[in-house]
Amino acid sequence: MNVREIESWHPNGLRVQAALEAAGSSARIVETVEPSPTAARAAAQLDIEVGQVANSLLFEADGGPLLILASGAHRVDTHRIAEELGVTAIRRPGPDFVREHTGQPIGGVAPLGHPAPVRTIVDTALAAWPVVWAAGGHPSYVFPTSFEELVRITGGTALAVGAVEGV
Repeated sequence: MNVREIESWHPNGLRVQAALEAAGSSARIVETVEPSPTAARAAAQLDIEVGQVANSLLFEADGGPLLILASGAHRVDTHRIAEELGVTAIRRPGPDFVREHTGQPIGGVAPLGHPAPVRTIVDTALAAWPVVWAAGGHPSYVFPTSFEELVRITGGTALAVGAVEGV
């Protein structure tokens, strides 16, 4: 694994680590040697399958934020999710919307530690792995967790979000 202990914390990482602890998680954020803004890059640095990466994708659903924690092996089916949630449309917003609702940059959005709670969906495909890795509020920060813990600490809803790439 190409990770190390964090020597000089970014404020986002401190907020996410504090949120993990407040939620009763024992997970510790670590730093990847190089930034890991995509699931493929994170998987390569962590020496894991891309499906073990909990990709944090913030969407705009009828004007409000919707965080989908998708397996890195999946593409989110926004039409199906919109139908499941009873919203008119789900779209990818710009970086200002992401930062406003998460306080974090695209490529480093964590499942928690946001300025206010964000409605969250957790991909049920993540349940196939005993350990999954999520972003820690900065493109170089990640932490190990489990599907069950992600659902618990985010107050999220477990839902299948898409099909495996290439199928």
